[in-house]
Amino acid sequence: MTTIRRFCCNDLLRFASVNLDHLTETFNMSFYMTYLARWPDYFQVAEGPGNRVMGYIMGKVEGQGESWHGHVTAVTIAPEYRRQQLAKKLMNLLEEISDKIDKAYFVDLFVRASNTPAIKMYEKLGYVIYRRVLCYYSGEEDGLDMRKALSRDVEKKSMIPLKRPIRPDELEYDSI
Repeated sequence: MTTIRRFCCNDLLRFASVNLDHLTETFNMSFYMTYLARWPDYFQVAEGPGNRVMGYIMGKVEGQGESWHGHVTAVTIAPEYRRQQLAKKLMNLLEEISDKIDKAYFVDLFVRASNTPAIKMYEKLGYVIYRRVLCYYSGEEDGLDMRKALSRDVEKKSMIPLKRPIRPDELEYDSI
């Protein structure tokens, strides 16, 4: 049985095995602690039998006006628990919090352009590629900014793709 609950400080000592995936961004402890303190509803963990960490999602809410949105900073599932709809459940939870509690217009995320399985999963969840961010990952690999409109964006303006790629310094939002 899987339990999805708020991430807590003790989980920082138990989730290293989930972060071993080469496609998962790993951050320093203060970064995780900032998210835990500022956006606790957006930091959730999936836990299995024996309190084993199966995966987690970490996000935030940011922007202004019609750019007010939920952001998925990281979502990852341990390899042995993939293909069980856990990422979908975690994404749905973050979308619901963004939509119903924070009244955001959309949810966005960045994914490596080479991560085809993740891109396909996000597309199945209703995300579209909004724009390409050149050299987003460590200045080497392009990232795709994917978006999904929420109920407040009735006309789905947030999902209209940009016609040209951008550089990381052109991004509108704070790094934290």
